[in-house]
Amino acid sequence: MTTPSLQDGIDRAGSPVRLLWQPDAEPWTPEVVDREYAGWRVEQRAWHEGVALLNLSHHMYDMWIEGPDATRVLADHGVNNFERFAVGQAKQYVPVTRHGHIVTDGILAREAEDAYLLSGVPAAQHWVKYHAEQGGYDVSFTTDPSTAFRDGGDPRLFRYQIQGPAALELIGRVFGAPIPETKFFHSTPVTLDGRAFRALRHGMAGQAGYEFVGPWEHAAYVHEAFLKAGEPLGLVRVGALAYTTPSVESGWIPSPVPGIYADPELAAYRKWLPLFGIEGKRPLNGSFFSQDIEDYYVSPFELGYGKLIHFGHDFHGRDALLRARHDEGLRRKVTLVLDPDDVRRVIGGGADPGFVLSYARHRVETSSGLAGVTMQTAAIDPVGTVLSQALVDPAHAGPGTEVAVVWGEHPGSGTAPDADLGFPRVRAVVQPSPFDRHARTTYRRDT
Repeated sequence: MTTPSLQDGIDRAGSPVRLLWQPDAEPWTPEVVDREYAGWRVEQRAWHEGVALLNLSHHMYDMWIEGPDATRVLADHGVNNFERFAVGQAKQYVPVTRHGHIVTDGILAREAEDAYLLSGVPAAQHWVKYHAEQGGYDVSFTTDPSTAFRDGGDPRLFRYQIQGPAALELIGRVFGAPIPETKFFHSTPVTLDGRAFRALRHGMAGQAGYEFVGPWEHAAYVHEAFLKAGEPLGLVRVGALAYTTPSVESGWIPSPVPGIYADPELAAYRKWLPLFGIEGKRPLNGSFFSQDIEDYYVSPFELGYGKLIHFGHDFHGRDALLRARHDEGLRRKVTLVLDPDDVRRVIGGGADPGFVLSYARHRVETSSGLAGVTMQTAAIDPVGTVLSQALVDPAHAGPGTEVAVVWGEHPGSGTAPDADLGFPRVRAVVQPSPFDRHARTTYRRDT
């Protein structure tokens, strides 16, 4: 039996939106990791106030890209600067379509002169591999899917993050001394009782930390070492629920809709992609509904990636981004601080709603109508309310602007996009993104 393609799914559904629209879709949470260890509130506070351990080993899709043309294929299809990309460094890799819409981002680590590791949501990996095959680049690929899609066996790599104000103290305890000072998104080799792996300088929600990456055969030993050394410091393991929330504070919008569904020139790409991959199965839902999939596309400028774009080299989508960088009408990324009383009334039914997580595209409105759309929403206990990352029109992006989030699930095709469905409104105030001051100022400047 032939494996159905993404294009097959679109054709059968009648449109990309009909394929993807799923009201009340369950939000994604990491595989294998327990939903909670100490409770999501305690776990959130750990990386703000103490030290937290996060296990990323099971939900990352890894693709190794090796060969004489490895740098060329990545540079030809990504906006990033490859002229200053050292071995041991990592970057947020950003590929775009010919129209300048983001495919998705990923973490790209340079492991050798002609060898890279691209990790994260696999849409970027698919994009690079397809264009490498079609363009005849001299590269090879090795993939290790996330545990949910792996056909048995263990991951190739472990990934543990140590985050929070006490992170460096814990790391010093584990290794017997501070590890070498490392620039943000650069890695340094480390050894623990004869076991070699790498420490990537990384952080979340503006807090200090490292991501430790190494062969799976060392996973249990390294994990236990952190747990044991962290016990006197009150180390908290972070479960799947809390793990999904720091991006709301740090300003990273996960898994935007890839801009690949409508362009006739990408028909062959859609036929190459499997239907049951991320591009065919990541659902759309919320109170914002449009029959046109392009209304869900985003520009890297809207996501705050303008500084990553290096126009000093030719790349796929460069001309479109040159035009877009002067477009004053592009939406702005902001944080919406939802009114706590409205959160209890609308989401909690008058009570504390508890954990809240949504990747729904909810309408953001002012008295004059539609002003934007939410991208990710989560309860942030240290803040005392629910925050939402949103893209809003420039006229409504100023801090202090009062807006409303329309909380509900549009049923999809068959109902007018702007139908009055009686959905309640949650008052909100616009604040900067990243919301965390340290992530927005000192932390970002130091990187």
